[in-house]
Amino acid sequence: MRSNQKSCIAMKSTEEIKQYFIDKVASAPDLAQLEQIRIEFLGKKGHITEALSLISKVNPEERKAYGERINTLKNYIIEELEHIKVKLEAEFLEAKLLAEKIDITLSPRNYSVGKEHPITKVITELKSIFSKLGFDYAEGPDIENDWNNFTALNIPEHHPARQMHDTFYLKEDKLLLRTHTSPVQIRHMTKHKPPIKIISIGKVYRSDYDATHTPMFHQIEALYVDKNINMVHLKSYLEMFLKLFFEVENAPVRLRPNHFPFTEPSAEVDVKCDRSSKQEIKIGMGNDWLEILGCGMVNPKVLENVGLDPSEYQGFAFGAGVERLAMLKYNIPDLRTFFEGDIRWLKHYGF
Repeated sequence: MRSNQKSCIAMKSTEEIKQYFIDKVASAPDLAQLEQIRIEFLGKKGHITEALSLISKVNPEERKAYGERINTLKNYIIEELEHIKVKLEAEFLEAKLLAEKIDITLSPRNYSVGKEHPITKVITELKSIFSKLGFDYAEGPDIENDWNNFTALNIPEHHPARQMHDTFYLKEDKLLLRTHTSPVQIRHMTKHKPPIKIISIGKVYRSDYDATHTPMFHQIEALYVDKNINMVHLKSYLEMFLKLFFEVENAPVRLRPNHFPFTEPSAEVDVKCDRSSKQEIKIGMGNDWLEILGCGMVNPKVLENVGLDPSEYQGFAFGAGVERLAMLKYNIPDLRTFFEGDIRWLKHYGF
């Protein structure tokens, strides 16, 4: 009786088994259920395995055709199971990614956006302007010796600038924090022959602190040494520089006689401006004048100190505080605020 039942199962048409398989996998919700279906059809006691084991009971003339149909069905089931498995795995992964994804369209949390400091911006502007005017850029150390900072620049031993209340001296003999960027010019002229056309920008240190002075600030100096250089060249470069920096059509200047040990003749430079508004000073217009920097022809003694013949070479130099230039251009009232590290100040005046 049991043998006849097995024969009946084995004799089921492959179409019936195939349809039964299709109905089963159509309702498979996940990979676990799909695995149960695989075992039901391809396992040791599965329908296909059972059908193959009963092939010997099929009539000899039908045995070959029957075996081919079962093997074809087996291959079909294997391929379909693999195809459905890949599909279910993809659906599972997609659902997992959707559940775990970060929504980058959400509004960001509040955070501070950095801004460029006015000093950094002005230094970049100055380098660009003087590069267009044909000047090279030179640098030097913040810690200097007495010769480069004072003696070579014709600043005598008992000059007030050398006193402790103006200069930061180090314990090491004859070393100090440079009080201006002029030592860069001494170093450069010692190593290079004319024509020399350089600017130097950097930190300088003086013992002073109020609304327009801080113990550390930035300075720019320009130097041009060659044959037949005179005050006409100096004034022309001053006007070109101020016009480009303040972005005005004209920047008329006047030179007032003054004294600096390292230049002769020396002058203070005033630029034309309009002070009628309490909110800002407008450079290049109006009828007022504003002192902006110092300048002069390089003192012959300075040229001699670096090994140049003053009868053959002449030069001009001028210098200004970078912070002062920034204050005038961007209407910043107090020098001390540049270095207080107040993020509110930087948000207001930064770029």
